Amino acid sequence: MAKLLLLSNGHGEDLSGALLGKTLLNLGHQLEALPLVGHGHAYTEAGIKILGQAKAFSTGGLGYTSLRGRLTELLQGQVFYLLRRLGRLLQVADHYDLLVVIGDVIPVIAAWLSCRPVAIYLVAYSSHYEGRLRLPWPCGSCLKSKRCLGVYSRDELTATDLTAQLQRPVSFLGNPFMDPVLTPQARLPSCRYRLGLLPGSRLPELEHNLLLLLAMVEYLPEQLLARDEISLDLALVPALDDSSLAQLVAQKGWQMQPGIGNATRTKLVLGQRHITLQRNCFIAVLQSSDLLISMAGTATEQAVGLAKPVLQLPGMGPQFTAAFAEAQRRLLGPTVFCAGGKPGEALNLQNTAKLTLELLKRSQADPDLQQQCQKQALQRLGVAGGGQRLAQAITSMLTERHQ
Repeated sequence: MAKLLLLSNGHGEDLSGALLGKTLLNLGHQLEALPLVGHGHAYTEAGIKILGQAKAFSTGGLGYTSLRGRLTELLQGQVFYLLRRLGRLLQVADHYDLLVVIGDVIPVIAAWLSCRPVAIYLVAYSSHYEGRLRLPWPCGSCLKSKRCLGVYSRDELTATDLTAQLQRPVSFLGNPFMDPVLTPQARLPSCRYRLGLLPGSRLPELEHNLLLLLAMVEYLPEQLLARDEISLDLALVPALDDSSLAQLVAQKGWQMQPGIGNATRTKLVLGQRHITLQRNCFIAVLQSSDLLISMAGTATEQAVGLAKPVLQLPGMGPQFTAAFAEAQRRLLGPTVFCAGGKPGEALNLQNTAKLTLELLKRSQADPDLQQQCQKQALQRLGVAGGGQRLAQAITSMLTERHQ
């Protein structure tokens, strides 16, 4: 089998690359990865070697961030770090039979400069944003290159659009990042309504997002929470440990209550309001919730792919800003909601709490919403098995090239 290098540039892209990489490993290929931004922990967890010393930045990558986020990138030296990673790529590219790009224009250009054969999974671009995809220069020319052996999109609309634009086949085979969440797992205990809270995964934005979520929860009717009509479940990553979490929430009057007896999960408590802390249960929270309140990127996409309604709570950035949230709604469609008001202000929090109650009821009682969620899941994200289909397509492409 072939020796492949996975090239990606962001947290979500690393996740997709690692999931695709695991399938390629199972097919007998040799794999290494070069994440252009971030530590690339997803690759390490998948058992895929990372080239060089990777480094993470607070913005999580050169992408859709606020002005403050872009200035932070410059101050932290992220651009110079990226140039060093690109230099590393050009040094080692000849050692690989194929480069597999997962991301956007930056790794596409990097792969093109390497003069090596490349397969490209354009997970960062979609025609759903504007109806017709406007590829940034010189991405289109790179995709038309003879060295680009295959192009794969994140949805059917984009595949059709790019096939016409590039005058070459562009295929939609599914999205590897959907495969784990579309695999059935043990559900959380049953309840009347379950509300999943997704504050994101990167510090320090995660901390700011969590405080906003807690402030929003305070606008939910305390009597409903006291009667346990609504179970609130917080999906939290290990980056924010219990000690740091306790100090953080204490700023707003919340306390951590360790699990006792049958109630093994730690809770965040304020009066009659309590939120169950769910660690290492992200997929269970997604699959079990009637509604997700999200301040995240990939997690929101996964929720939509599970046919769940999502309510956004825009924050102050650097990633999950009002602009990011608006673009996300164009990408993911009408089952992603957002309340009115400026991010972080009382009116937005109050409106979000009100819309939360409406959507929780509709999630179980409105067949039109349920049908729309199913429709958007298929149109925007596709069905399970995307990683396997992409890996098989890459393998077949390599086999044909060497015959």
